Amino acid sequence: MTENRSRYRAMARQAASVDLWLLGSVLLLCGLGLIMVMSASSVLAEGRYNDAYFLFKHQVLSLGLGLVLMILCRFLPVSLYAKLIYPILLLSLAGLILVFVPGVGLTAGGATRWLRLGSGSLQPSEPAKLALVLFLAYSMAKKKESMGSFSIGLLPHLLVAGLMICLTLLQKDLGMAVILTLLLLVMLYLGGARLSHLLGFVVAAVPLGVLMVLIAPYRVKRFVTFADPWADPLGAGYQIVHSFLAFGSGGIFGAGIGSGHQKLGYLPEPHTDFIFSVLAEEAGFIGVGLVVVLFMILAWRGFYWARQAPDYYQRYLATGLTLLISIQAMVNMAVVLGLLPTTGLTLPLMSYGGSSLVVNLIAAGILLRLSDTLRRSSV
Repeated sequence: MTENRSRYRAMARQAASVDLWLLGSVLLLCGLGLIMVMSASSVLAEGRYNDAYFLFKHQVLSLGLGLVLMILCRFLPVSLYAKLIYPILLLSLAGLILVFVPGVGLTAGGATRWLRLGSGSLQPSEPAKLALVLFLAYSMAKKKESMGSFSIGLLPHLLVAGLMICLTLLQKDLGMAVILTLLLLVMLYLGGARLSHLLGFVVAAVPLGVLMVLIAPYRVKRFVTFADPWADPLGAGYQIVHSFLAFGSGGIFGAGIGSGHQKLGYLPEPHTDFIFSVLAEEAGFIGVGLVVVLFMILAWRGFYWARQAPDYYQRYLATGLTLLISIQAMVNMAVVLGLLPTTGLTLPLMSYGGSSLVVNLIAAGILLRLSDTLRRSSV
């Protein structure tokens, strides 16, 4: 009995030592995302499912699952991921392959990116993104003294990440392939890989990237539209033009939550890729600024704990998890502002999508565990 009480007290003290800046930014982004999903999806859900709250209810369930897993990861030791890294890696690769199995993979919008899970689905590229970060952190820390070597520090990581990227490209998900590539390059650079090796990889990858665009007419159209969206405002440029209109009409305070017009059939799937545009119209500059600040706080705390880490594994892990959320957030915001071609990527913690939300909350849970471990070790 005494032992159980001591254990519960230790868990209570651990829970009380949480990084409130990090936790607060994550919870506020999720809360704002839930509000915006309800607002952005209600009309679409009413027409498609005869239930205005259909997509909102699914997002609530995903958020509940994600929060449970975040809390679980908050109490699991980070050394556990290093011990299980190869099973995690194999499972993530298996998920990427299984989408191509008839009856198992789910095709929507001409892309095969999901696995059937009863009445729901799983996008395996999302957990694969997390698995890549876990693998890179473990492997780079283990090979720290040899990271400048091409055969030891670069090639094994390129092979693993390259396999993930190729499988993602076969799923017609160029946006996720770009995120995986950026994660790989930034983490390898921070881990000590030679800049000349990384530049060589980039030079070799550019022709492949150009080829992937050229063989898909819809991707060519995206790049042409990116160059001049107003050239065809009623056709290829329709989506990004209406994103501009959403930002332009939002003003300082916005039209009010639920009162936007661009979600009424003008922005296709406004609850996913372009939820930031709906936010801009309905919450204005104040709402956009708040979300940007929350992502900046999240990145600040993540990188802060990375700098405080006593060993390379925890440092790389905190850095990778922070980049996992931050890079995709920056890319999504740049897309809806017309600064990058349309990629089909969601806004982390805010857009509709169970796989993305759950994986990002798991990443946040591991970051919270790292922050707690580092804080207690410095006392």
